[in-house]
Amino acid sequence: MKQLSFLLFVFFLPFYIFSQSINLDETKAYNGYFNFYYNEDTDKIYLEVKTLNEPFLYVNSLATGVGSNDIGLDRGQLGDERVVEFKKAGNKLLLIQPNLKFRGITDNELEKKSIEEAFAKSVLYGFKIVKTTNKSYIIDITSFLLQDAHGVANRLKSQGNYKLDVSKSALALERTRAFPNNIEFEAMLTFKGDAKGKYIKSVVPTASLVSVIQHHSFIKLPDNDYKKREFDVRSGAISISYLDYATPVQEPINKRYIIRHRLEKKKPNSAISEAKEPIIYYLDSGTPEPIKSALLEGASWWNEAFEAIGFKNAFQVKMLPEGADPMDCRYNVIQWVHRATRGWSYGASVVDPRTGEIIKGHVSLGSLRIRQDFLIAQALSNKPFAERDDNYEAMLNMALARIRQLSAHEVGHTLGFAHNFAASTNNKASVMDYPHPSFTLKNGNIDFSNAYAKGIGEWDKVTTAYSYSEFSNKTNEKEALNTILTQATNKNLQFISDYDARAKGGAHAFAHLWDNGKTIVDELNNILNIRETAIKNFSKDNIRANEPYSLLEDVFVPLYFLHRYQTEATTKIIGGLNYNYATKNDNQLIVETIDYSKQKEALNVLLKTIDAEVLAIPKDKLGLFPPRAFRYNRTRESFKSRTGVAFDALSASATASEFTLGFLLHPERVNRLIQQKSLNSSQLGLQEVLNAITENTFYKNHNSSYLTEVQQMINLNYLEQLFNLANNEACFFQVKAIVNNTLDELYQELGSDIYAKEYKRLIEQFKKNPELFKEDKAPKIPDGSPIGTDACNYQEY
Repeated sequence: MKQLSFLLFVFFLPFYIFSQSINLDETKAYNGYFNFYYNEDTDKIYLEVKTLNEPFLYVNSLATGVGSNDIGLDRGQLGDERVVEFKKAGNKLLLIQPNLKFRGITDNELEKKSIEEAFAKSVLYGFKIVKTTNKSYIIDITSFLLQDAHGVANRLKSQGNYKLDVSKSALALERTRAFPNNIEFEAMLTFKGDAKGKYIKSVVPTASLVSVIQHHSFIKLPDNDYKKREFDVRSGAISISYLDYATPVQEPINKRYIIRHRLEKKKPNSAISEAKEPIIYYLDSGTPEPIKSALLEGASWWNEAFEAIGFKNAFQVKMLPEGADPMDCRYNVIQWVHRATRGWSYGASVVDPRTGEIIKGHVSLGSLRIRQDFLIAQALSNKPFAERDDNYEAMLNMALARIRQLSAHEVGHTLGFAHNFAASTNNKASVMDYPHPSFTLKNGNIDFSNAYAKGIGEWDKVTTAYSYSEFSNKTNEKEALNTILTQATNKNLQFISDYDARAKGGAHAFAHLWDNGKTIVDELNNILNIRETAIKNFSKDNIRANEPYSLLEDVFVPLYFLHRYQTEATTKIIGGLNYNYATKNDNQLIVETIDYSKQKEALNVLLKTIDAEVLAIPKDKLGLFPPRAFRYNRTRESFKSRTGVAFDALSASATASEFTLGFLLHPERVNRLIQQKSLNSSQLGLQEVLNAITENTFYKNHNSSYLTEVQQMINLNYLEQLFNLANNEACFFQVKAIVNNTLDELYQELGSDIYAKEYKRLIEQFKKNPELFKEDKAPKIPDGSPIGTDACNYQEY
């Protein structure tokens, strides 16, 4: 009998312990949108689910980051948002994500059900019911909160084989909170792995163990009073889309709606009215002065656009209240994010996937960006530290001007606005362009007091009007919105966004990244003159007293490559097009080829950027750049060297010339030249382009031996670009024919000096075994403004 009692005790012991573990009287209760309970002894969180089959929004994000732009796991980084619901299945609750990509907007329940059943759902998690009451189910969500929802391990793959280590992970309660319309959870996750990458080693104290705090939000979905607004390709708005299978056959099945905050007037019939609920953005309280004031000012520029459409004080910018969590979905936030290296900023949003309503805007601004503008101003200044080391006011003012613009730009994304890269060629019509600083020459010095525009532009008012204008019930909204866009066209305001503006892939002649000027060619001439003057002025007094000359070399980098982005923009005129996102009967230009004279003008100025006299660093400046000082090693933003510790002046010119030639002789560009010439015999053709480059490279002679060596670096880059075109599968047959003929002619024209012999040998090798050709890349160009040729991103939907 005693043995039987013992066996029964052992059998029921787990159930006794289990029931004790969910005694809610022994937990800390959090009451809110969902009630939940925390048991400190077991480090578990139990969620109370009162209503099944009721959709809500689930968002994962990162509260803390890794600190590397290259790895891409930042503090405050938003993850995915999903509409989900709890569904009971036996003794479990399933967290189910319905498939909103394919919908049936109809009152016919059977039709709606047929569409739902046609496409798969996603079960995100299964929770065993640990307690049932008359009104609710209690589930343990601890393991759900401790999973790698943000995909950190996958992002760390480039740095090593990392896996979540649950033994070193735990719930984080400091910012785990409950509110009436949302609940917020956090967990410290530790990832264990064999650290192999240089980036992870540079930012984590013990690189084999990476710990970050992951944030989870359960958010009540907005009511049904929000009115969706149709997307128009001309509007500059970001959009959501889905397929509605209940759509009549004669109408488009793909539905597109813009994303925007909900904004309504208190007095709908008044021309000017306050908003029922203004859009308020909160600035990270950890932002230092004077940056804090600059960010507040720049973000607040948007209020002008809302005032223009009749909203009074509807857009506001404030400091984040003390104790508020920047990840809390109730706050639109501008966050100041630190990384070990300079990188891009971005504006992301939490959006209701059903409608496109923005629930939370979240801006992440890289803190090192401001230092790049300061460095550019330092390089352009004429002996700024000759007399004293605190002579930095003008440089700081330029950097702060950029930060104001950056704040407005990224907030614009979170308001629902896309890039407009055609704005810089149209009187800087939008803060949604990427601005390169503007400079002028005054008495032999560079003036950058007006480097960046102030305030929003005319285009910004247009896209705000399209997205946020409120119309009376008597107004035909579609016609009113079309009128807004037609008026913009009549003002010659053009909207061209990302892909079309990229030099590799894009072809638009008036939409570029980091450019300036209504006439791209004139601005490249201007920036080359600015660069020449600044290089002549450059001296030891561009750094402070007692700083190593290695820092002087770092200051010189952005000056030497100052023309890079205007060069990139100018290459797009070659084989370029002018076009709009035109719609039927909107009277916009549809598409046209850039005429011969403009393409030829662009080619002539581009030849300057591969001129040895332009690219050769003056001899008297080379004495300023000794081998790197102890503990001041080269970085990704330094000149690269093939001469060991010595400064490599020849590779600098090779890098700069390869930059131009790589864009100018891009396969897609040269293919367009063939097509344009075939359609119009007076148009610029590939043969004329190659003839001009050949004349200005291989047939150039110099009296200076230094310039002669620089010329060889340029010549080799050009030759290898020809090899690449002749060997590139993406090139038209006609391109290969013209390029091969150019190589044959060049072979015949080359002389008999040692360099000519080497060029001939390379051509012979290529002709014999083109498949073995491997381009001898020049040293990589250092990071630019702000970094590389890509910059900020906004969230796509």
